[in-house]
Amino acid sequence: MITESQQYVHFHGAPSKGKILMVASSPAVSGQTGWPVGFWASELTHALRVFKEAGFDIELVSTEGGEIRMDAYSDPTDASGYSAHDVITLGYLQQDWFREMLRNTRSVAQVSAADYDAIYLLGGQAPMYTFRGNTTLENLFASFYAAGKPSAAVCHATTLLLGVRLPGGELLVHGKTWTGFADAEEDFVEQAMGMKIQPYRIETEARKLEGTAFRVAPPFVAYAIADGNLITGQQQNSGEAAARLLTDQLNARVAH
Repeated sequence: MITESQQYVHFHGAPSKGKILMVASSPAVSGQTGWPVGFWASELTHALRVFKEAGFDIELVSTEGGEIRMDAYSDPTDASGYSAHDVITLGYLQQDWFREMLRNTRSVAQVSAADYDAIYLLGGQAPMYTFRGNTTLENLFASFYAAGKPSAAVCHATTLLLGVRLPGGELLVHGKTWTGFADAEEDFVEQAMGMKIQPYRIETEARKLEGTAFRVAPPFVAYAIADGNLITGQQQNSGEAAARLLTDQLNARVAH
């Protein structure tokens, strides 16, 4: 039986088609700005809407477990007004179950790929500090991928792919076409803020890797790529697109 603490979300009367593991960063502090950082809200909520409407259950976990927090600029109620247009997130924030889900997550160390049908990593600013080099999360993602399960990462969560290796030692992205937060987008953010925001750039680092193809669309255009069961989304506007690629793969399996 699924327990309340497992945070599975199932909203319709039809039988569940399967379970998707969503992974967010636990709260961190930016080494560049000193700001508290976390996950980007729309990368959770827009994908969550796709998953639940497609008939899949989800569990949301985090790098360390416990309460997770949105990046302030992604919160539609933030005084900055930066994400005030995000009515999907605003709607979820009215729901008691959603707020409780954010307050109570298990850690990635407590879950196994065998219990889920797919994985989706959501970004934000904190993954730049909590995802890259996180061997527990790298091994978990590699387990999903090696099992042939849809394995997705969006925006700054794609930093994980700079280091994920398969059991034979080869980089998971070797021979793959993928995307992530673009240098041109980092330029835009830094110019808007008047300071360096990230400790390094995903596109710059990805282009140093041999045998992989990193692709980007124009800044802040919704863009996602599926190369086999590896699914990547460029930035915060790409979460829904990546989620739909993931559910397309799961639905194809259910149909067979």
